Amino acid sequence: MIFYFITAMLLFLIGICGVFLSRKNILLLLMSIELMLLAINYNFLFFSSVIDDLQGQMFALFILAIAASESALGLALVVSYYQWNKIRIS
Repeated sequence: MIFYFITAMLLFLIGICGVFLSRKNILLLLMSIELMLLAINYNFLFFSSVIDDLQGQMFALFILAIAASESALGLALVVSYYQWNKIRIS
């Protein structure tokens, strides 16, 4: 039981370290936030199964929707950055 909590805590700490160490790179920052959201998701799913309640699983679905929109935002930033550089070079 404690293994799941420690795993989620380590994932969250790796995400926090990534946020503090990669402040200049937006993609690494978004990936670190994604890792933190997945650690929170892991805790919600674990505690939802322990107490036999569906609210944790519902919150996990909402967090997955937020994470998907964050990934779409990161992809849009990368595409617009490369398009802006292509226009500027030409």
